[in-house]
Amino acid sequence: MLGNEIALQAVFFLALLLTVSVIDLRTRTIPDTLNVLIALTSFFVFEPWNLIGIFTALPFLLAAVFCGGMGGGDIKLMAACGVVLGLPYGLLAEMLGLFVMLGFYATYCCIQKIRKAEIMKSFPLAPFLSIGCTIAYFIKLGGLNL
Repeated sequence: MLGNEIALQAVFFLALLLTVSVIDLRTRTIPDTLNVLIALTSFFVFEPWNLIGIFTALPFLLAAVFCGGMGGGDIKLMAACGVVLGLPYGLLAEMLGLFVMLGFYATYCCIQKIRKAEIMKSFPLAPFLSIGCTIAYFIKLGGLNL
């Protein structure tokens, strides 16, 4: 029976991450409604310890407060995903997402320099965080203990 709940959670969680990514790419915003829906997917397979996963948003909150340049939607997205993934997998998700973004940005900069074109300084973060969350989610489902 638990397999059905996991399958439902996976479908909704991944569909919502895709939706958030597309909206962030188009509008540079993440609707609060989607963050709430992501957090609610945790109830398909509820584990009380996952609630501390909300603290995965803390590094983003601190970066926004002290460095600026980050939207509140990204912070809320990681809090919502942290509730689904739990703290260890939430932290893994953000590290993976930021690593993917770093690789993308390095490649983008090299291509733009070769083309002698202007380099954009900012990109929507949600697509990269969504990639990290997707990978971490499947690692969690695979049973790898962190």
